Amino acid sequence: MVFDFLFPNRCLNCNQIIDKSDIVCEVCFPRINFSNHNYNDSNTLKDKLLVQFPISNAYSLLYYEKESLAQNIIQQLKYNNRENIGKNLAKWVEERVDFQNNKPDIITTVPLHYKKLKQRGYNQLHLFGNELSNFYHIPVNHTLLKRTTHSKAQAKKDQSERLKTKNAYQLTQRIDDKHILLIDDVYTTGNTISNIAWEILNNSKNVKISILVMAMDV
Repeated sequence: MVFDFLFPNRCLNCNQIIDKSDIVCEVCFPRINFSNHNYNDSNTLKDKLLVQFPISNAYSLLYYEKESLAQNIIQQLKYNNRENIGKNLAKWVEERVDFQNNKPDIITTVPLHYKKLKQRGYNQLHLFGNELSNFYHIPVNHTLLKRTTHSKAQAKKDQSERLKTKNAYQLTQRIDDKHILLIDDVYTTGNTISNIAWEILNNSKNVKISILVMAMDV
């Protein structure tokens, strides 16, 4: 309680003191640019991914624009030890996504290289994925994939650097006859997701892949 008094939780947009479980105040909440995608229908993310690999479904919670509230939310989660943001983002997904009759069999997350994981202290996708797993009753496997190369974050690369990221991920086990929900934080060029998808498709049979990201660059 003393810590909460000395360092109260504040809105990521206006800095107003808010409940410790929230990340933005009620006034600023409408400023978050939600995508309003329908997971089960065509949308801008699915259209982009379809030209890169066979995909079942795709969903982005937010639109990620420079100097936007969505960008601040994601950056606070990734770089400022605000793991609780992942829980809030998961709650917003749960309010908006109904898998209907196309529920995935396994949730997995884009892995961090062990050096980056050690530096950051946590994978920002794990709490997010765990929350979704508990809500939808879908098993989560954070070790299904491993990162084999170490590089700077995608968001900090220019476009030419992003396109060079190849063979950076490895499947740790076969996952035949499964529908995989792959989770990432921000979709930019789709290079990371595409590389992982082809790693799965090339090393398993009769597998379907769907994508869920916290935000997509627009």
